[in-house]
Amino acid sequence: MTVSDPRPLVGEPVSLDLLNTRWMADGVRQDLLTGVEGLGVWLRTNGLDARFRADDTTLRHTLAARDALGSLVDRPGDPDATARVDAVLGHGRIRATLGPEGPGEKAEFADPAWGPGWTAARDYLDLLRANPERIRKCAHEACILHFFDTSRNGTRRWCSMAACGNRAKASRHYARTKDN
Repeated sequence: MTVSDPRPLVGEPVSLDLLNTRWMADGVRQDLLTGVEGLGVWLRTNGLDARFRADDTTLRHTLAARDALGSLVDRPGDPDATARVDAVLGHGRIRATLGPEGPGEKAEFADPAWGPGWTAARDYLDLLRANPERIRKCAHEACILHFFDTSRNGTRRWCSMAACGNRAKASRHYARTKDN
């Protein structure tokens, strides 16, 4: 039986999606990666389940990568956080390839259990190269989700306008009308 992904925000780049395996629901912190089953859900959601196994070792390494990325997102440029992400990246490499379709690249790992975490860390490098200022944490004070702002003018503030954006607007409206 395939378990569906219970998270409120999916579809972000894989590095941020890994961070978003923790979220808040009714004021209680949730965590998709409390076991191998949740890892399987995350791998499936990100199209990584064909390349990587959901087992205890992969879960342990993926959690290490999530913690390292979380530290770096919370403290950009922090030497310790940078070193932790760099240590995750040290578990894989990119090999240049040439095939019938032309030039390409292939990720290689001494230990495939590091594959999902390494893939997320590598993706984070791509986001830093593209637009580091568009890596955002949701502006709602009770939300812990992250997103990559792809809006035209780069002013997205909420992980979801339907959820966090509406809650913030409702709070502001209530505060205005309460004083009247």
